[in-house]
Amino acid sequence: MLALALALALVGPGSVPAAVASAETLTVRIEGAGAPVVLIPGLFGSAYGFRRVVPLLTDAGYQTILIEPLGMGESSRPQDADYSLSAQAARIAAILDTLHLQHLIIVGHSAGAAIALRLAVQRPDLVKAIVSLEGGPAEAAASPGFRRVTSVTPLIRLAGGKFFRGQIHRGLVAASGDTAWVNDEVVAHYTAGATADLGATLGAYQRMGEAREPELLASRLGELRCRVLLLLGEAPHTGGPPEAEQALMRRWITGFSSELVPGAGHYLQEERPDLVAAAVRVVAVATSVAVVP
Repeated sequence: MLALALALALVGPGSVPAAVASAETLTVRIEGAGAPVVLIPGLFGSAYGFRRVVPLLTDAGYQTILIEPLGMGESSRPQDADYSLSAQAARIAAILDTLHLQHLIIVGHSAGAAIALRLAVQRPDLVKAIVSLEGGPAEAAASPGFRRVTSVTPLIRLAGGKFFRGQIHRGLVAASGDTAWVNDEVVAHYTAGATADLGATLGAYQRMGEAREPELLASRLGELRCRVLLLLGEAPHTGGPPEAEQALMRRWITGFSSELVPGAGHYLQEERPDLVAAAVRVVAVATSVAVVP
């Protein structure tokens, strides 16, 4: 982890690989200057998926710290790692500790939000507020969309990257309210890290599907003292937290609120990046997080 601190000191903003354990390297991308905001993509996401949100936040005076969890984006995909959401949260905590950061706003998409919620339970000193983009207190990384892709793993192994990209393309369309953003170029970027070593990716997916959490998050939601804002796409789409997970947040999280985003689906950072950035500003004001003018 010392290497991360030295790299950031030497090169400043940009993409840096951060080793958190043997064979476990997370990609960290830092942009801008000001009050830090941490961004965590979902299972099929990457830094690229927040390309429309990051400039809005940096222009507003924030520094964005985007961390791709193990097995996602350009981060490594070791076959014997613990891919539980709890382990992913612990890795995020290690990065933030190295950067000497606390009391942060965390923006998490889908499984990234589940990681953020676990981070807030494990390390309340690190989390001031969470902006959840279609994510809830999931007890496993294996969402219906994830299972749909992994169910055709033998075909992916046989047909290769082109078939995999087709599966992701169909999933992005089904999950979106406004599908105008989904095209071949976008899909290529979304799958670049995964297809660079498809065998390792599929192996990591298998480990994610098999991962078991050391404890139920639902049993600890009442401990959360951070503000949690859940943004939900109002348009019909696949993905998103089931009603049972939303009910748990409403019941147990004192600082919980939710908002519907008209016309959007699961990928709010793509369909309404302006409202995602606006949500960060709302929770920043509500929690008195300083913003550089």
